[in-house]
Amino acid sequence: MKSNIEIEILEGEYWWGGIVQDGIFMPYKEINFTRNLYKQQLNNQSSPLLLSSKGRYIWCEEPFKYCFEGNKFSINSKSSDIIFSEGHQNLRGAFLHSSTNYFPAGGNYPDQLLFTTAQHNTWIEMMYEPTQEKVLAYAQSILDNGMPPGVLIIDDNWQEDYGVWNFHPGRFPEPKVMLDILHKMGFKVMLWVCNLISPDSLTSRTANKNGFLIKNNEGKPAIAEWWNGYSTIIDFTNEAAVEWFKKRLNKLMLEYGVDGFKFDAGDLEQFKDNFICSKPINGLEYSEAWAEIGMSYSLNEYRACWKQGGKPLVQRLSDKKHSWELRGGLGSLIPNGLAQGMLGYAFICPDMIGGGEYMDFLENNKNLDMELIVRNAQCAALFPMMQFSVAPWRVLDEAHLNLCVEMAKLHQRLGERIFELAKEASITGEPIIRHMEYVFPGNGYEKINDQFMLGDNILVAPVLMKGATTKRVVFPKGKWIGDDDRVVEGPCVKIVEAPLSRLPWYKKY
Repeated sequence: MKSNIEIEILEGEYWWGGIVQDGIFMPYKEINFTRNLYKQQLNNQSSPLLLSSKGRYIWCEEPFKYCFEGNKFSINSKSSDIIFSEGHQNLRGAFLHSSTNYFPAGGNYPDQLLFTTAQHNTWIEMMYEPTQEKVLAYAQSILDNGMPPGVLIIDDNWQEDYGVWNFHPGRFPEPKVMLDILHKMGFKVMLWVCNLISPDSLTSRTANKNGFLIKNNEGKPAIAEWWNGYSTIIDFTNEAAVEWFKKRLNKLMLEYGVDGFKFDAGDLEQFKDNFICSKPINGLEYSEAWAEIGMSYSLNEYRACWKQGGKPLVQRLSDKKHSWELRGGLGSLIPNGLAQGMLGYAFICPDMIGGGEYMDFLENNKNLDMELIVRNAQCAALFPMMQFSVAPWRVLDEAHLNLCVEMAKLHQRLGERIFELAKEASITGEPIIRHMEYVFPGNGYEKINDQFMLGDNILVAPVLMKGATTKRVVFPKGKWIGDDDRVVEGPCVKIVEAPLSRLPWYKKY
């Protein structure tokens, strides 16, 4: 084992791993590519793991820098030995060996409802102005428009202030009544929380007095700059601070009936070199400590994580634009979702349907693309989870709305199968959605990033290009029966009809 190694890429060998957001560049082989895991997380999950189609892998307990150039690549670690393992036959073999030895699944999984029914998030409809009245109206509209109830997430600014984990009394005058109504309607309810506290609040002063905040090198409360301004940061290396924070979350559950939490922020980029915690820690380790909080709640969601493969945590893809683009739009969902699975994050959720990057959504609010929203719903429908935010009934005409409702119902119909795969993943660690190369190695499928396998026997091929009414689908060996009841004998490549009303998917039999 060494802290600096150089590896020659084998003939026909492809590599995956590192950062989820880089899924759009994977597999690494035919491009020069450099990434420094110590300095970059890109607002999503990352892990110190690289996997090869030839059954080789790289693992390190600490972050490392990797550089692919020509027919070789180098890996450099500042402080830890790099493990280079080979002889595991293929991509699946490399994943299973690395997972078993370095990020094993523990047998637990998130709440079943997250997998079996579409989720709904208040963010795009309400942004920073959620109210009790709006939340109840949104929930009722879900049911009125033919969608099944599921998990409802009340996003940012339900609380009095950052770090004051009470419902704002002006916007939510009777939160217990609201939760009771939502439960009777069939919803479970999650609340948005973060690891940050408004610096001038009484909560921040009290937390500082008790030693619950990260300090700077002058011994004063450190200040993080994030998308909502400037805040102090809870020190989760302090066990008393962890208990203090969880006590407040548990109070929301006991007092109001809240079912779980969306854990936002915790990004590497918010952690500065002069930050000092109770125990020595870097930004990635802090991200790891933040993720540990979610282990106590079966209804959870994270977006930024480090080295949490195999854990029973929901991992959302980062905020997506309202666009068809490969970088940050609809085109990124499959390659980045596949990257999540191969880094050990099996319980994944694509970003909100139609896009959750709110500034981009505001800019496009008067010119929303109904076709894009439908294709996005189709792409998400057979992911482990799907999440709506913008109300389809508000922005779509009846025909487009009905297509989105159909996708929510499709997800529900296959929900038990998806949940079975989630339970299997909690034991084996395997991805729920899988790369074609992962399931059918050695057939030249390494660069297929626009279709995926749900488990080993369901092939999903969403349309990802605006205006397209056909889809090029690669079928592996075997008989495949489609959603259109047509049988395809593989291996073959077919151009299938895919009007806006169709998500092409096939079962192997």
